[in-house]
Amino acid sequence: MTEENKLPTVLLVFNEADPDMYVSKTEIEKTNLAFTPYFEIGDTTPMAEFEAMARIIGEQGYNVVILNIEDDLNRLLDAVRVHKPDVIFNCIEIIFGIARLEMCLAGLFELLNVPYTGAPPLALANCQNKALTKHLMRSAGLPTPEFCIVYKMEDKQLCDALHFPKFVKPLFEDASVGIENNSVVHDDAALERQLQYIFDEFKQPALVEEYILGRELNVSVFGDKDPVVLPISEIDFSRLPPHLEHIVSYQAKWDALHESYHKTIPICPAQLPEGVAVKAAEAALGVFKLMGLRDYTRVDMRLREDNEIFILEANPNPDLSEGVGFMRSAAAAGIPYGEMLSKIIQLALARKRKEK
Repeated sequence: MTEENKLPTVLLVFNEADPDMYVSKTEIEKTNLAFTPYFEIGDTTPMAEFEAMARIIGEQGYNVVILNIEDDLNRLLDAVRVHKPDVIFNCIEIIFGIARLEMCLAGLFELLNVPYTGAPPLALANCQNKALTKHLMRSAGLPTPEFCIVYKMEDKQLCDALHFPKFVKPLFEDASVGIENNSVVHDDAALERQLQYIFDEFKQPALVEEYILGRELNVSVFGDKDPVVLPISEIDFSRLPPHLEHIVSYQAKWDALHESYHKTIPICPAQLPEGVAVKAAEAALGVFKLMGLRDYTRVDMRLREDNEIFILEANPNPDLSEGVGFMRSAAAAGIPYGEMLSKIIQLALARKRKEK
């Protein structure tokens, strides 16, 4: 094969520092549930999901190398030297157990001068700081719930102006880490308990915002210079029992043995009142451009009963598993999984060509 005709090499990198921690859910665990599961409870691990992703990318006409760096930057550097990838498919969300270092990996790819998928370092850094994101949105006239930042318990009174119920979460985490059913607080005693939990468990400030009662929308944006909004998805809370708050908690996202996982049901495309979809799309594009995002992003919003929208946060480089989140919206737009993965790679390759 000539140099001109060789397949582009894609280095798909992710970081699971302790892959042996994943153990199969026993049949007893699967069947001894106090509720009827909505989704199938499987034993798929992140490693298997990335291997499937690599296989599908290969089927799209790329030479794929898959690498779990396992918290070892030398593994990454060695792979770049040996394989000389045309593009890095960046699936690293955390390293050394610190989510805030996600931006550093994108910075390393910049220094290596290898095109990579997803958001650049500054966008990752800004979105990681939820307070900064909200301040920027507010300055740009984008709607977001009223909020305050609590650095220590003595500052709790800073939140007195916010109406109950209030929503409490760690300032610097993502993927719903630190968001539990108790994150929605209805009085001062519960607020203090949840603040103490954030301080003790995550060793970081807490973001406290007014909880918006209403519908939850996921608005996915695809592209670089000319981004487009994909069909909007809604999280249906109607099946949740009274003791579970209408939120997408960590358990709702990741714990297949938890009731909230099976009773927060995605609907895509969402059935929205006239004009709301346009308003949500405009807000998502506004955040995308404001934060310097690119390639693929999910913007989470709340739709209040009066049809006012409130942006909760922007999620650069969201989960790309088939059939969920961003890829659910891509499928609703008529874009097959493999084709969307290829489109994301092509965006990165196009940036390389522009630099020459």
